[in-house]
Amino acid sequence: MILFMKLKLFFALFIVWILFIKEDTVTYGEGVVAAQTPIQEKVDETMPFSFKDYTITPLEKFSIEARVLSKEKYSFDKGAELSPIDLALGWGRMSDEAILKNIDISQSGRWYHWQTAKFPIPRREIETHSANMHMIPADKTVEEELRSIRKGEVVTIEGYLVRVDGKDGYTWISSLSRNDTGAHACEVVFVKNIDRH
Repeated sequence: MILFMKLKLFFALFIVWILFIKEDTVTYGEGVVAAQTPIQEKVDETMPFSFKDYTITPLEKFSIEARVLSKEKYSFDKGAELSPIDLALGWGRMSDEAILKNIDISQSGRWYHWQTAKFPIPRREIETHSANMHMIPADKTVEEELRSIRKGEVVTIEGYLVRVDGKDGYTWISSLSRNDTGAHACEVVFVKNIDRH
């Protein structure tokens, strides 16, 4: 009887997960769906501004059209107050389902991880055409858009690559290159606008 009750509970939770928690992946079929290289430009004025008890300093204007390879929500780490969501994004051949089906992608602890049994494209191309980006929504509307984005979607994100300074000495500084890897290679993006395709 106890086993039967446990099985019922398991199946009920599984159905809830399917209906309400699990996010569907958006598919487009094979082919590059985000061909353009991210655009980065010098800011005309780099005046810092206050945001949620932090000082935000724009380092570069930033715009990217990319495929969402993975999305991870954060609630409890130091950066969660500012950046509740990280997006792993891919462009060029890293937006092509024919390539991506050969690469396992995940996120955890503010890191983006990938692995493959056989490289469908050169390793360096994977490294330079995908990135983990810490998203700082400029307002509630942007935050709601970020939260509703689904894996596989093509999105255009506009804003700034920034430096964050806290009153307690905390700092978070964006990478300004798409060619770096490892620690400190992530972009910290103050998101002003999102367009979902």
